[in-house]
Formats: sequence, C-alpha cells, structure tokens
Amino acid sequence: MSKENEAGTEPATRTEKTADTEQPAADAGQSAADGQQAAAAGEPPSDGRQQAAAAPRRRSRRFPVLTRDTARPEGGGRAVGGHHPAPYRQWPLLAVCAGVLVGLLVTVIEFRSGTLIIGLALLGGAVLRWAKPSVGMLAVRSRFTDMVLYGVLGLVIVLLALMAQPKPLLTVPFLDTIVHFTVR
Repeated sequence: MSKENEAGTEPATRTEKTADTEQPAADAGQSAADGQQAAAAGEPPSDGRQQAAAAPRRRSRRFPVLTRDTARPEGGGRAVGGHHPAPYRQWPLLAVCAGVLVGLLVTVIEFRSGTLIIGLALLGGAVLRWAKPSVGMLAVRSRFTDMVLYGVLGLVIVLLALMAQPKPLLTVPFLDTIVHFTVR
C-alpha cells in the first residue's frame, strides 16, 4: 500500500463528479480558482464547462431503455397550482373521499341511501378523471384504467343498492334463479 492510502487520503488521480462531466480533482480546484478570479475581475468565465452547466439540459420525451421507476400517471400532477395550500391542490380526490365518507355516515341511518351516495361518488370520480386534464392523486393508473375501474365499481355499488332487500327498487329476473342454484 502506498503512504497516501495509509494516511486516509486518496491519490491525486481520483475524479470528482459534477452535474455533467467528470474532471480530475486537481483540475477542479484550478478551474474553481480561475472562475473566482474571473468573477472578481468582472470577466466572463473562460471555462466552457461552467457555461455548459448553466445551460438547461433538454430532456427526451422517449421512454428510457431501462426502467428504474414507475411512470407518473397521466393527469397525476397538481389539480391546482402550487401557490395554493395542499388540500386545494388535491380537490378531486378530496371530493370523491368526502362523498364516500358522507355515504358511509348515511349508511348507518339508511342503508340504501348511503350506498347510493357511495356509488355516485365513485361515478363522479370516473367523470372527473375523464373531464379534467389534471386531477392530482385521483390519478392512480392510466386515464382509461381509472375511468373503467371507478365507473364499474360505482355502477356495481349503485345496482346492488337498488336491488337491496327488503322492497328492492330494481329486480333482476334471472338473479332469483342464480341464487336458487348457488345457495339453496
């Protein structure tokens, strides 16, 4: 082992990683000193790397070859700009959750009305997902998948609420036959 490694320092050939390039450690200190001298003298920096670091990098719209993370769902941005408080930015999700909460509370008193409110809140979530370009955290998957899942789940809950016993508001003729063969 060399004496430098025993003392806990690395050799002078190590590299420092910057945002865009790698440069030797000795050159990094020199270019930083040159930049400070140029800034003090009022001259523009002569190093091309500093100018390149200041220029914004263009991001490609293509999908990467190797995926390291899941993609943000379309419409998954903020529903309202960042200058509003957090609850206002997620109003579509809060509207659906509030509808479901009201439905659950009403279910304690009147079962059919509460479950209808829950189903209608989910159908409202499907409509919001279809109509609004940005719905915040209401966007979980792709727009099509979210609309289908919210819509089907809301429709099933509404239909089951209408068929609830006693005195169903909706009767399905073949349902009695299915129940007869499966339960009885």
